[in-house]
Amino acid sequence: MPTVIGVDSSTQSCKVLVVDVDSGEILSEARTGHPDGTEIDPELWWAALQSALDQVDTSDVQAISIGAQQHGLVALDASGEVVRPALLWNDTRSAPQAEHIIAEFGAANLAERTGSVPVASFTSSKLAWVRQHEPQLATKIAAVALPHDWLTWRLRGYGPKRDSRYGPQLEELVTDRSDASGTGYFSPVNNSYDDQILDFVLGHRPVLPKVLGAGESAGKTENGWIVGPGGGDNAIAALGLETHVGDVVMSLGTSGTVFAATSKPANDATGTVGGFADAAGGFLPLVATLNASRPIDSVRQLLGLSWEQFSSAVQSAAPGSGGLTLLPFFDGERTPNLPDATGLLGGISRFSLTPANMARAAVEGVVSNLSHGLEAIVKQTEKLNRLMLIGGGAQNFGVQHVVSQSVSLPVIVPEPGEYVAFGAAKQAAWVLTGKRPGWELKSRALPTGDIHSAALNQFDDLLEKYVENTD
Repeated sequence: MPTVIGVDSSTQSCKVLVVDVDSGEILSEARTGHPDGTEIDPELWWAALQSALDQVDTSDVQAISIGAQQHGLVALDASGEVVRPALLWNDTRSAPQAEHIIAEFGAANLAERTGSVPVASFTSSKLAWVRQHEPQLATKIAAVALPHDWLTWRLRGYGPKRDSRYGPQLEELVTDRSDASGTGYFSPVNNSYDDQILDFVLGHRPVLPKVLGAGESAGKTENGWIVGPGGGDNAIAALGLETHVGDVVMSLGTSGTVFAATSKPANDATGTVGGFADAAGGFLPLVATLNASRPIDSVRQLLGLSWEQFSSAVQSAAPGSGGLTLLPFFDGERTPNLPDATGLLGGISRFSLTPANMARAAVEGVVSNLSHGLEAIVKQTEKLNRLMLIGGGAQNFGVQHVVSQSVSLPVIVPEPGEYVAFGAAKQAAWVLTGKRPGWELKSRALPTGDIHSAALNQFDDLLEKYVENTD
């Protein structure tokens, strides 16, 4: 019975799934933690991967693929050594450099060339930061990789000469379209790197990973496993969820994301929509917010309710929460771009300020903001047909109730799972067999009903007033 391995090397941990090729059944799994922080020695990722692999049965494994956190900067010198700890996507020190890149090239031009307007998380911004603040290190950079690129390279036996079989063959670095599209110097439309942007941010041209297509092999491990191209976490999760063109995913985790599988690329000059590629040969426009489950949980705790009680309260309140509206920007906000924002409660009256309305207003605020992201994706690309609701917050019936009344799409809730690791396993099976597997996770369709616009209209009105008063 042939099996494959899917890996999710996320910010928090390394997850490994062993999956049956024929059925998609998960046979075993393991997890090893990563240190906290916004920069990390990549060798700790490598150690975590090896530890997780040691915990599962690999006797029938024939292929492996790695999904990982996007954007992170892994800079290598000519000997294959890591020049400095990897700067992760959540390291914001490079925000001024992102602005410098925009000032040099123009937002519309960058969106046209790369699909996205750079922010602090992008690799291009981080390279510019290293060049400005650590110029002696910047001149030593001979190759630039992303987290999954570097792990795939090590898995195939490459790396510093002291602890690898084949040594520092930098030209053997590979990546995929999804992860490359988050660097800020790659076009997912032309499938090519942008040398002019790279020259500006680093001052010279390092070796960049070869970009592999969907289902294309990256080579083999030392023990003979076929290696898939891997990919960025959102794109590999979309593969694990078995999304196809017309599907959109709304994720309610600590942060919120909306991303869709589309046949058309996005190039939003406002920077709202990131014009990324997917892991199946198409595109994955994405909108991210900072606030999702956390403000909902904060309101739940304020009300002193269990999650079950909170869900009942949300469902007992009418759409629009009696006029009560919450802007859930408890940690600032990325979309809309209000980094110094705080939360705001509006529409307070003796009649609207009830626990049930407060509970529902928290959920409606988060969902309204993400709904604007969905609208922005449609405006940039094409009509969408179905919404998949995932993340920790998606398992609450009250949240599901609000989403089903807020978006004019059929909504399904897949069973909770390690979507990235499962998607990576699916990609490994694709490379092994030459055919994309049709493994599907169990899911539940939410009941459809009338769509209510009161909450969204109230959200827009309060947001407009907030922006006017803070300008």
